[in-house]
Amino acid sequence: MHKIVAKAQLSPNVTRLDVEAPRLAEIRRAGQFVIVRRGEGSERIPLTIADSNSASGTITLIIQAVGRSTRELVAMEPGEAIQDVAGPLGHPTELISSGHAVCVGGGVGTAVVHPIAQALRRAGARVTSVIGGRSREWVIMEPELRLLGEVVVCTDDGSYGRKGFVTEATRELLAAGGVDIVYAIGPVPMMRAIANLTRPFGVRTIVSLNPVMVDGTGMCGGCRVGVGNETKFACVDGPEFDGHLVDFDLLSDRLTTYRELEQAATACAPGACRVGLNKI
Repeated sequence: MHKIVAKAQLSPNVTRLDVEAPRLAEIRRAGQFVIVRRGEGSERIPLTIADSNSASGTITLIIQAVGRSTRELVAMEPGEAIQDVAGPLGHPTELISSGHAVCVGGGVGTAVVHPIAQALRRAGARVTSVIGGRSREWVIMEPELRLLGEVVVCTDDGSYGRKGFVTEATRELLAAGGVDIVYAIGPVPMMRAIANLTRPFGVRTIVSLNPVMVDGTGMCGGCRVGVGNETKFACVDGPEFDGHLVDFDLLSDRLTTYRELEQAATACAPGACRVGLNKI
């Protein structure tokens, strides 16, 4: 059992949970994730380890409440315990130790950018973070990222930072020159747009993919993606890949596979859909 020691609301549907997991706090590396199961019969949920504190033995999980299982998870309060937290899973982020790295985060993808920016700064790279949200209330983790380097905030409606998309701010940084690598995490259309933007500049671009995962060990095959005309499994081969090689059309298609089942699970009464979710 993993006790929740702190909870904070970061945006209207994004919650931060600090959870006791001493071993994970010691050994996790940037880019890795965990599979969380709230309790017996609950759905397995993959979540990036957004931060950790080895002294307190805690890891930080940033959760976007978009479906039944994530809403149940963020409804938990400090003092309650999550039954299973398995990890660390996935390959750690490929880092540069010098030069200029641009970390682009869209929405809750900013939580995935944070540990990468941390690790880059520790390795010796210069970090610029470009983060975005629909409006000011949807921008997350800006203070944490400002501790690691320059931050450019973009909002769709211009209510905070600069008006526009993260792609526009990234284009300006690329045009200015001196960018050695880009890390882009967020909605699939955003990651695709950033990869297309960096290609003519010849700047390596790493994206973090979010296909459906079940076991996190490569056994179920649910998280298969196309990368460089090969089939890869995001849980064991990723979750980070060269954005210039990712088949974003296939990824987008696979993300809709269980949409009807997810909608049905959200609509049914509490407890009535647990078996169905596990079969998914």
